[in-house]
Amino acid sequence: MNGTERAGETVNLTAAVGHVLSAYKAVPTGAPRGGLVIVQEIFGVTDHIRDVCDRFAAEGYAAIAPAMFDRVQRGVELGYSEETVAEALAIRRQITDWNQPLMDVEAGRSAVAEAGRVACVGYCFGGDTAWVGVTRGGFDAAVAYYGGHIYTLVDETPKAPIILHYGTEDHIASAEKIALIRERHPDVPIYIYDGAGHGFNCDARADFDVAAANLALQRTRAFLAEHIG
Repeated sequence: MNGTERAGETVNLTAAVGHVLSAYKAVPTGAPRGGLVIVQEIFGVTDHIRDVCDRFAAEGYAAIAPAMFDRVQRGVELGYSEETVAEALAIRRQITDWNQPLMDVEAGRSAVAEAGRVACVGYCFGGDTAWVGVTRGGFDAAVAYYGGHIYTLVDETPKAPIILHYGTEDHIASAEKIALIRERHPDVPIYIYDGAGHGFNCDARADFDVAAANLALQRTRAFLAEHIG
């Protein structure tokens, strides 16, 4: 699908303490298998993130992507150049309390809860948020792609199943950081993709690695089928 052929719609969510944020929501045509909260990279709810929602909806999940940066700047949707990376990081650094993104994904979880069990699937900043979603939140499962700061949250214990995806060439999540996670949480599956860099799942980025993305998606699908439906 391209940016003009979207299956879903933009909706508003209300998080705890009354914060209103937008979200992209796509639902299956038949009875849902469960719900997914898709959590963005630092670039906002981009066409790629909307496409991720649409694809999961086509597989039977009610998928929603909250606009996590609405707390700082509404309508953030950036490209992948060095300039936009710097802009995205400047926005990201203004979110200093993990309980804020937690409230936003929890609002997303509530919005798809009628679909059944709900998982949080996050990428980059969203990967970190997915970890918080199962350590502090009420998610039934989570999938974290290249969460670069999970190693700073290793004192928190997941209350639900989670799997992690990392590439060997990730310039943010080093082998030492991944090893720290593995040491503290040996029961958490961590999948490593040889030659893949940070952002390997995003087909709009230079780091896109089709082999790694396909294998990670295969594992993600199997994990979701087991724990969500």
